Amino acid sequence: MGEEPRDMTARREGDRREASDGTVGKALDVLDRVAAFGRPVRFAELLDGSPFPKATLYRFLQTLVHQGMLSHDPGTGAYALGVRLVRLAHAAWAQSSLAPIARPHIDRLSAAVGETVHLAQLDGGQVLYVDKRNARQPVAMFSQAGRVGPGYCTGVGKAMLAHLPEAARARAVSQQAFHRYTPATITDPAAFALELEAIRARGHAFDAEEHEPGIVCVAVPILSRAGTVLGALSVTGTTARTSLQALAGLVPVIRATAADIATEAESWRFPEEQTQGLVARGGAGA
Repeated sequence: MGEEPRDMTARREGDRREASDGTVGKALDVLDRVAAFGRPVRFAELLDGSPFPKATLYRFLQTLVHQGMLSHDPGTGAYALGVRLVRLAHAAWAQSSLAPIARPHIDRLSAAVGETVHLAQLDGGQVLYVDKRNARQPVAMFSQAGRVGPGYCTGVGKAMLAHLPEAARARAVSQQAFHRYTPATITDPAAFALELEAIRARGHAFDAEEHEPGIVCVAVPILSRAGTVLGALSVTGTTARTSLQALAGLVPVIRATAADIATEAESWRFPEEQTQGLVARGGAGA
């Protein structure tokens, strides 16, 4: 038998996912659609391209509004993300990101170097900025806590991608858009693979004006003792007041900060695994 057409395979995967996820999965799809607009959105806009019939979509929207996951403005007829969803997002942020335990460490690093410090984690193949400390003389730039950026042309993104296991790295690289942001952006996958090899060998990455003109940085991964990528830490400046050579001189202090964060993260993030390990060995007193 020949291979099943890709669109038919995708449709069957979607059917299986819909059957297993049920109503909750469909409601989350509606939330995703509202969030994707990045602004209050009218019913007609949501209906356009929606997989749900008009009555079904309206029912989901009404339920989500009633539960506080969405808000509805009767005057404009627009839907927006609700307060309850924001509260849940903040709770998830505090419990799952490196930000809470890393905060004092990046405060000290920021005070020591005087430039912008970023803390980031991977979200699929992309970069999720989870915290940021501005330079003594702040400069406007793309990155903000909570914002998602590209992995292939940011220092933190490249530092994390380079240290992923081979299979995970290949998947993440396949998710990169390789859009040219500046003349320095690496847009060729083969060239990018060589870049990641070099980063893995030296242990730190540079952003040489690859994402934003005039913005440069050096980044190191935050790795567990087993080598698992937990996140990345970077120091960023402008070409007007620093250089890649000067930033490279900060690698030892950035690496030491990353190691301190990793040490705390391992005991903070994985209590269940550690508890299960004790149980498997017969308890702490065994």
